Amino acid sequence: MDTQVISTICSNILPQIHLQVHKLTVEEHSMKQMLYAANYPQLYSLSLVNFHEITLHRYLTDDLILRDLLTKQITHLNIDIIKPVELCSEIVSNMFALILSLCKKLIALNFCDMFPTRQFQSLIFHVILEIFISSTLMKLKINVVSLIDCLYILDGPFVCLSTLIINIGQIFHICLRIDPTVIGRLNSTYIDGIQLYDQFLIYMTQLKKFTFNIKSEVYDMNVEVELQSNEDIQRSFIGRGYQKVASYVNTNVCSRYSECHIYSLPYDFEFYVYPQNSFQRGMFHKVRKLKMSDGIPFEHKLFKFIAQEFPFFKFLYICNDNRQDDKQDSSTLITFPYLTFLDLEKAHVDYAELFLLEKNMHLPCLVVKTKTERSTVISVLQWTLLRHVTQSLDQINDEDTKKNILWKEMYWLNQYWAQPVPKSSIAPKYSQRLFITKSLNTRRDLYEYLWDEEARRERLRFRMKKRKEKFAAT
Repeated sequence: MDTQVISTICSNILPQIHLQVHKLTVEEHSMKQMLYAANYPQLYSLSLVNFHEITLHRYLTDDLILRDLLTKQITHLNIDIIKPVELCSEIVSNMFALILSLCKKLIALNFCDMFPTRQFQSLIFHVILEIFISSTLMKLKINVVSLIDCLYILDGPFVCLSTLIINIGQIFHICLRIDPTVIGRLNSTYIDGIQLYDQFLIYMTQLKKFTFNIKSEVYDMNVEVELQSNEDIQRSFIGRGYQKVASYVNTNVCSRYSECHIYSLPYDFEFYVYPQNSFQRGMFHKVRKLKMSDGIPFEHKLFKFIAQEFPFFKFLYICNDNRQDDKQDSSTLITFPYLTFLDLEKAHVDYAELFLLEKNMHLPCLVVKTKTERSTVISVLQWTLLRHVTQSLDQINDEDTKKNILWKEMYWLNQYWAQPVPKSSIAPKYSQRLFITKSLNTRRDLYEYLWDEEARRERLRFRMKKRKEKFAAT
């Protein structure tokens, strides 16, 4: 949103509706204008998005209006921080503690887990010990570095906490000091129903419902360990009070790596890492983020299956650099009605062709096709430039020519977002066009550029048509 639009909203709109504002979303560049535009006596939900950690920490420390809102009014708070430079950022940890100290009426907190592209982990266990935590917090959503952080959250300070949605990076972390005399287990097996019950559930006597999604990974198959089969995993859940459980086991002897994935059904999480081409049916209506990764190609029929099993997902990440083998079924149109974000950064060009050609996919809500975390204008521009190319590919019969065009366009897009386009290149016309886009600062500039670009292309198509007609007549 450009500066002029923000000024108009703050000066003309907010003063008229400020008594009816219950929820407010504020970005870093508009923070001061929005907060100082009016009083918000009915405001209870605040979302602070696209903030750098230092800037947000300064607001939380020095801005009296923000501090007053957090202390007296805000019950629901969402925090989104642009990825910090350091993994174990001390500023982010202190910010978490500061929020808990300030917010006397806080009921629900989402700390840095609003968007799938920004799910960095926080090291928070040490700050929990040093602060007085409000007892009003009932729901917490957060990503943490290690299991240690999770244990400190569960160990009593949040006395009213009834809902905890937490993503744990790993058991231990490099930021923590580990006793060098402790010898790690080299004969670990997959986590199954027996281990969960004997080492975890049996001690939680007040637990009414246990919903889980657990992936076990075993590396270095030189160690002589007899790993369970999928049938063994399923049998381990029988007779211990579990609900329906899905599981799969995948062993890759060549890479000395094996994995086991177990989860309760119906699946109750927003994020799902699609394991392999082998897949058990489940109930995945709550999934909104899907990541697909495998060492063998994802074929067209698999995406048809996903469209049925994951009807409401919005974010899709594909990590597969293997070309598709079977395209015979690609004539069937696949629809993903809610897909809004598609990441093909680590995907073979076949998947770009599959998703970008309208004869293959119907994606009515797709807006962003980018690996960056830039503004919506930039993302839409990147998508539009790529789509201009793919719209013409239906008329090209040669598969190698089609792929070369896609590769060249995707190469220049990636080069543009990563660094300045070089002066000399194998495709100077792409370089020239992408240099032009660097001057686009507003939405109006974007629309005017795209209008001119499309008009230029239309004139070119018209001239080519006339030349063909003239040549045919002679």
